[in-house]
Amino acid sequence: MIAVVCHIKEGRDIIQLIKEKGLEVVALTDTAYGKKLIAGAGVEVYSGDITETALTRIFQDNAVRALVDVTHPYSHNLSKMLQQVCDDKQVEYIRYLRAETDLPDSSLIYPVTSWQEAAKFAQKLGDTIFLTTGSNNLKEFLNWVDTGKKRVVVRVLPDHKIIKKCQDLGLSPKDIVGMQGPFSKQINKATFKMYNASVIVTKDSGREGGTDTKIAAALDLKIPVVVLKRPFLQHGRSARSYDEIISFVSKYRD
Repeated sequence: MIAVVCHIKEGRDIIQLIKEKGLEVVALTDTAYGKKLIAGAGVEVYSGDITETALTRIFQDNAVRALVDVTHPYSHNLSKMLQQVCDDKQVEYIRYLRAETDLPDSSLIYPVTSWQEAAKFAQKLGDTIFLTTGSNNLKEFLNWVDTGKKRVVVRVLPDHKIIKKCQDLGLSPKDIVGMQGPFSKQINKATFKMYNASVIVTKDSGREGGTDTKIAAALDLKIPVVVLKRPFLQHGRSARSYDEIISFVSKYRD
């Protein structure tokens, strides 16, 4: 049995390809979006908090031999836990990695490695900070921003729980953009202009996450972009393509 932890849209494709190789699959997700992605894939789905205890039970109940981590590139803590449990239970850990964005050579691009650094640069670069990094680290970012002097606009999934979270953190409805991406360059340009963005903050979620079109739109508008680079994590095995994943798991057909 192969376990696939799914957060991003590539998860469904990977599940289908593993099934086509004649392998049994159990899918895990702790997000509503992940559950929606897996719906209809024809596999057993565990949906709920993915804890060490829950993961250990799933491994035991399903005789899991390998786990494919298809979570968001910034799910650092979850990925670290998945790898640790795999090491403890002698389950092969395979991390799917989206290709990083090839950042343009531009003086308007500011790569950073922490939320504190992202907030620091954003405050210096503009008065209206347009945050395209979702809600997971919103509180951490806001802790480093003087919201009395700077306007922070966030673009998040149009989910009522996420919208409420933004409001609970002090953001007003006029500064919350509920949209589901990824977005084209044209839509990004229109949105940035509509909210008078003077600096964009984004994570490097790769082409699949729309990082390239956000940056292209901002550069067209001469708006600086703060790019939060991915956290470093030692992986058991890493795969940057579907073919690599299938190659790794195919040995478990027997």
